[in-house]
Amino acid sequence: MDLEFFEPSEAAALMRCSEGWLRDGAASGRFPHACWGKGKIVFTSAHIAEIARLSEVLPSPRGASVTQNPKAVSTRLIGTRARAKLKTGG
Repeated sequence: MDLEFFEPSEAAALMRCSEGWLRDGAASGRFPHACWGKGKIVFTSAHIAEIARLSEVLPSPRGASVTQNPKAVSTRLIGTRARAKLKTGG
């Protein structure tokens, strides 16, 4: 058997993320994991590889439009001047 087993703290150190992020992802069902005994969370090497794949952000294809509906695009506004510019269209 080639699987290795990691406690959340070990998996977090390996992945360079927080233990809380891994535990929250497992508890919410976003991340694959195993539970042993009275709910002890354990990650296998296969689980860690899958979590890395699920968390991957790929670039969009070159020249591809993000959306066809301009109203669907969310705008991040910082400060009151940005809000005023958006309202006046300038």
